[in-house]
This record gives sequence, structure tokens and C-alpha cells, in this order.
Amino acid sequence: MSRPPRLWAVVGATGTGKTGLSLALAEALTARGTAAEIVNADAMQLYRGMDIGTAKLRDDERRGIPHHLFDALEVTDEAAVAWYQDAARDVVRRIHARGADAVLVGGSGLYVSSVVFDFAFPPRDAAVRAELEAELERLGPGMLFARLQEQDPVTAARVDPKNGRRIVRALEVLAQGEDTHGAALPDEPVLWHEATTAVGTRIERAELVPMLDARVEGMWRDGLVAEAAALRERGLEDGVTARRAIGYAQALGQLRGELTESEAIAQTQALTRRYARRQVSWFRRYRDVAWVDSRSVDTAALVERTLVGATQAPDPGSHDS
Repeated sequence: MSRPPRLWAVVGATGTGKTGLSLALAEALTARGTAAEIVNADAMQLYRGMDIGTAKLRDDERRGIPHHLFDALEVTDEAAVAWYQDAARDVVRRIHARGADAVLVGGSGLYVSSVVFDFAFPPRDAAVRAELEAELERLGPGMLFARLQEQDPVTAARVDPKNGRRIVRALEVLAQGEDTHGAALPDEPVLWHEATTAVGTRIERAELVPMLDARVEGMWRDGLVAEAAALRERGLEDGVTARRAIGYAQALGQLRGELTESEAIAQTQALTRRYARRQVSWFRRYRDVAWVDSRSVDTAALVERTLVGATQAPDPGSHDS
């Protein structure tokens, strides 16, 4: 390679074509003489067997491009972002050592940011965390979120009040004497790898919403409930992270008789739309993103512009959800 190896980050809301663009980007780089390998940054695609509900590519759909950190965990494992940061950066270093570019792809904002930007996560304390999780089980997220608002209003403003896991993590850090949770995109982020390019996929919300709703309906037709039933046999309901995944939580509810199929689908659609809004809010804070419509972008031209130092980064403000 005649230039330094590059880290590409393909980001954006769910359903906007990140996966397809990552494949096209890797192929465009290969055509230009640089090998490329893809690294997963979707928290739920880390799990073996969680395929339909995460729209995970099958091996035969990966066009011969090496893929990393897909199917890396069992559904009973916890997907901790601090673990992911170390694992993903190690993969990127090894890809670069082979003379290839790394293409990081996914919509899990904190996971992407943990690799792209140079920031560290605060320490853990298993005993404190166990106590907080017991409180969460007993009291629900509301009272714990109120405590977080009182102790650290800045972090509370960044956390979903219904996300008990994030609330517990923030309180765990505060209990150890840290001033703030810290696990959020820094106000003035510094790149971890200097040669980094972020490409964002976006579709106008009025067009995206019906696409997302149809996607959820398709997951049910394709057998998401049967997939969740099989994963339940492997301990899905005992998993800290996996059982809460959008779609899988509702499929489990349907299997337990707590939701009808139509209720499970409608709940999943609503949560998916809300998640997409949060993703847009997260990624629009990134600087110097080349925002594209994955359905029409000329990927080869995008690569060429980037590598000659003329990447365009239009303001995505008009596309806020």
C-alpha cells in the first residue's frame, strides 16, 4: 500500500443501507488496489444465532470479503462496550498490519464511537453493580433514573429513562467516586486513528418509517419467532443484553403468551422508529461525515474523492428526525 491504511466508518440509522454500502465500499477499494475487510459495530450482530432480527448477512452474501466480530458472543454473554472497544481495535490493527483498509459498519453509536474516537471507559465494580441491578429489578428504572438526575444531570440527559442497564452503569461509576459516567461521545472528540473517514447513510424520515415498518413485518414472516424460540433453548432469556434486543424481546413476549403477534409487531415497529431517531441524533454530532443515500451513491467516486483529500461533508441538519 502506497498510503497509510485507513479506517472507514459506515454509520447511520437502522434500515438506511449501511451493510450494502460497506460491501460496495470494500469492493471499490479492492478495485483501486487496496484490500478491505469489514468489522462489525452493531451490538446485536455480535451474537451467534441472532440473524433475522438483526438483518445479519449470511456467509454466502459477504462477496468473499473478510468479516470480523460477527457471531462473536453467545446470547448468554453480556455485550460490554469496553470489551468491544479492545476487541475491535485489535481487529483493526491486524487488518492494517496486513496492508488492508478496515471498514467499520454499524449503527450502535457508542460502539462505533468507542473505536473511532480516543476516549476511555470508567472502571467497573461487580459488587456495586449487583446491588444496583437488584434495585432495578425491585424498583424499576424510574427511581434509579431520578437518582441519576440528581447526582449527574449531564449524563442523565444522555440516557434513555427506560434503559435500566445504562442507568445502572452510570450509577455504578458514580458510586466509585468518578465525577461523571463519561461513556458518551466527547464534546471535542479526537480521532483514535488519524486516517479515518466517516460515511453516513440517510433516508428522509417520511420515506424511512414505512420502510422500517415493512422490515419488521418481513422479520416475522421470515421466522423471527422461531429463531427466538431456538435461542431461548440456548439461554436467550437469561442473557443480560441479548434478551432486550428490539424484536427479540417482543418475540419472547409472544412466545410466553404476553403479546399477540400483532401486538409484538406493532411494539417492535414503534421501538425501531424510536431507535432510528436516537441514531440520527447521535451520528449527526460527528464532524466531517460524508452523508449519502446508499441507494444511489457512486461508491467508487466517493472513495476517489476521499483518497485525494476532497471528501465532502454536507450538513445533515435538514434530515433531522
